Amino acid sequence: MDLFEYQAKELFGEYGVPVPEGRVARTPEEARAIAENFASAGAPRVVVKAQVKTGGRGKAGGVKLAEGPDEAQARAQEILGMDIKGHRVSAVLVEQASDIAREFYLSFLVDRAARTFTSICSVQGGMEIEEVARTSPGAVAQVMVDPLTGVTDAKAAEIVTAGGLPPEAAAGAAAVAERLWAVFTDEDATLVEVNPLILTSGGQVVALDGKVTLDDNAAFRQDHDRFADPGSADPIEARAKAKHLNYVKLEGEVGIIGNGAGLVMSTLDVVALAGEAFGGIRPANFLDIGGGASAEVMADGLEIVLSDPSVRSVLVNVFGGITSGDAVANGIVSALGMLSGGGRRTGAGAERGGGKDTARGREGQSARGEQVTRPIVVRLDGNNAAAGRAILSEAGFAMVEQSDTMDEAARRAAELAAASPATTPATGA
Repeated sequence: MDLFEYQAKELFGEYGVPVPEGRVARTPEEARAIAENFASAGAPRVVVKAQVKTGGRGKAGGVKLAEGPDEAQARAQEILGMDIKGHRVSAVLVEQASDIAREFYLSFLVDRAARTFTSICSVQGGMEIEEVARTSPGAVAQVMVDPLTGVTDAKAAEIVTAGGLPPEAAAGAAAVAERLWAVFTDEDATLVEVNPLILTSGGQVVALDGKVTLDDNAAFRQDHDRFADPGSADPIEARAKAKHLNYVKLEGEVGIIGNGAGLVMSTLDVVALAGEAFGGIRPANFLDIGGGASAEVMADGLEIVLSDPSVRSVLVNVFGGITSGDAVANGIVSALGMLSGGGRRTGAGAERGGGKDTARGREGQSARGEQVTRPIVVRLDGNNAAAGRAILSEAGFAMVEQSDTMDEAARRAAELAAASPATTPATGA
């Protein structure tokens, strides 16, 4: 879960990281009222900042300085509703302007390549750290952090010194580093970034911006619901999450369902490679139904994938281990029966494949009546794969075909997607 800037700063404040005073506004009038409060306290200059979960706000015109309440309202009027890299601005942070003397960069992240935690620190802040690393590699320090000892006073000083921060900022920046490490570890974050970390003319070190990514896998032991933003979530991803499915929306045309993250990732690569021969067809999603997925989970997964209007074909790639091939086949039959039974040639085979849950959908549910017309390519291998293939063959769904290998299935799915027009969703559930 990525946090908005104002949410990251709320979290920073809870851990004692100095941040500018500010409040969120969702209308120009609210922005004016916030600026009036600052002005009455003797601080009329404010910054109005678009709240979007992407970079490049400043270049896009999403960060504007305002001298007093009138300008704050006008700047908020200009920013609210903007589109910044596909993100619509629905809120702005109205923040007391800071007197900036120097700008730095500081972050903690999970370094998967090194299998440890890393702190990145640079005396050149206020710009993308990738650009700094490209143009001035010597100005970017990467310091590994031992997860057992963490960021002590000595480690914080090491990070700040390695980053080349000046003596007048060293003590304040080291204190911020320790507190950011506490945010990183206590909140189960994968990234905590401050860019820029500033030194004010008064000698204070302040987090002028903040970016935090929280690990969704640790949500069960955290209280992060307060940071949820249902309005900005992809609706398909939201429905998948409600069904406890591991789903990520992508931008292609072939819906992908597999069991096990490694197999699904391999399937994405194989489909992308096969799609090059058919005009650049790409995967439309990542969906891992897990190693012991039931027929119902398979049905839920297929329902979610078919609800994406950009999907032109579906590839189900399952290697049976814990997941049995006949359970996967029953799930496919059950899902298609639940959605509509569209394109079904026979009823006897479906009875055997999905039992009483098939023709009427899952038990207690009637078929929804939508026509499922997009082709589905299934590759089953491993545990009980032969029985699964027999169930699919006997079910007689016209839109389902089977392939023996992953490469063959990927090529066929890409070919079918290229030949099929985009359609409306099969279901809105």
